[in-house]
Amino acid sequence: MLKATNPLDEEKLLNKMAEIAGGKEKLFEQLLSAAKEAMTKAYASYSKFRVGAALLTVDGKIYSGCNVENASLPVGVCAEVCVGAKAVSEGSQKFYAVAVYCERSHSAWPCGRCRQFLSEFGGQKLIVVTEGKNGQLQTKTMGELLPEMFGPGDMTDMLNSP
Repeated sequence: MLKATNPLDEEKLLNKMAEIAGGKEKLFEQLLSAAKEAMTKAYASYSKFRVGAALLTVDGKIYSGCNVENASLPVGVCAEVCVGAKAVSEGSQKFYAVAVYCERSHSAWPCGRCRQFLSEFGGQKLIVVTEGKNGQLQTKTMGELLPEMFGPGDMTDMLNSP
């Protein structure tokens, strides 16, 4: 597996991964394919709204996750939070791109809670990938989806103010 050893290597690693995949679009298609596979494992007994997500970290690892519902509806977990928590629990705390797929909805962009959660680890440059109508790949940055995000810098500012 390719691995970045310092922040300067991260961009080189991601470019190498895209080159191996046949370009960034092909890399994002592969990520979306992993999200589709993850969706098949979703536990959506109540809403029947199955969602899968796949996450590419800057150290070159790919994680996948799905939504998990619960009879006590607020206790459920979105696919994006599932995959993000999985990555963090395995030691990856810098996200490059996340793909989200839902069989019942075109353009399955993350909800507000998931956008906030993911932005913690990817910031405004995090690339979000989904599939639109007719199967076309759609991408946006987290900065486009959550332009005024509340992030770690905001906490530092608050904690350091008198």
